[in-house]
Amino acid sequence: MAIAPISEKDQALTVKNVLAACKDIHKLNKRGYNFLYLASGFIAHYNLLGFIDYYEYNSLANDIKLYASMNQWNNFRPGEENYEYYMTKKAVYNKIIEGLTNG
Repeated sequence: MAIAPISEKDQALTVKNVLAACKDIHKLNKRGYNFLYLASGFIAHYNLLGFIDYYEYNSLANDIKLYASMNQWNNFRPGEENYEYYMTKKAVYNKIIEGLTNG
């Protein structure tokens, strides 16, 4: 069963939360955490609070930029199961990068 693509609304909310968390990690919510810990390069740190604790002393923005190339999901091709889902994940990640670059 295919995973549904991320809706435009959920994409916007995720980008907004992660960008806010890059300025103040305590603003990271479950939506932003779920997106990030499932991205390549990030580890769950056991839970949201563990993730926040880690990024109190480390740069979330730097890690997002560092892991950008690993989070393009280029191994999925049109017509493959979950292609649309992973392309929406790619779009979210790239919108976060854009926000960090232009923000």
